[in-house]
Amino acid sequence: MGQVNVEALCGIDLSIDEGEFISICGPSGSGKTTLLNILGCIDLPSRGSVKIMGKETQNMTDFALSQLRNRYLGFIFQTFNLIPVLNAFENVEYPLWILETNKAERKDRVEKMLSQVGLEKYMNHRPDELSGGQRQRVAIARALVTRPKLVLADEPTANLDHNTGESILQIMHQMNEEFACTFIFSTHDPEVVNHAKKVYRVRDGKIVFEDKK
Repeated sequence: MGQVNVEALCGIDLSIDEGEFISICGPSGSGKTTLLNILGCIDLPSRGSVKIMGKETQNMTDFALSQLRNRYLGFIFQTFNLIPVLNAFENVEYPLWILETNKAERKDRVEKMLSQVGLEKYMNHRPDELSGGQRQRVAIARALVTRPKLVLADEPTANLDHNTGESILQIMHQMNEEFACTFIFSTHDPEVVNHAKKVYRVRDGKIVFEDKK
């Protein structure tokens, strides 16, 4: 920022095993979103090393990083990042289309996922025809439909009522147990923290493990 050097993260050392269900908590500006973006290879660290599934990401090309994200990662953004000209079905279908999944399987998986998040009646609605909570559920369905190895979720329940948020967390638990999918949440929501198997707290760019026992 001009002459001011801001360290978003300060020497974080973190190892996450396959199949973990983790919450990362902390006040606004603490570095939670930056940490998620680095774990998801959206941002690159100025120094240090990031390995995903044993692969060093620092020297990967943009194409290789895109392939890694498309095949193995799922993202749930605070701002949804839905494609405005596509309806709910098409937004959720899009990552499967990129992966060249056949049409019949795409249709089956998208319809089941939208039904699971309670949007079976809104498949043909575009984002501007949906409420904030409904758009959040479309974003969640899109992140989960590929059955990724790792899901990075930035405040995934922020726009959801309690019952909907609870049902979404149950879907994620099921994927965690059935497919050994790893979930990492950035959250202020105590319900999400309660569901987590491990909790880390970030403050001023530094991370501390919190024992839930």
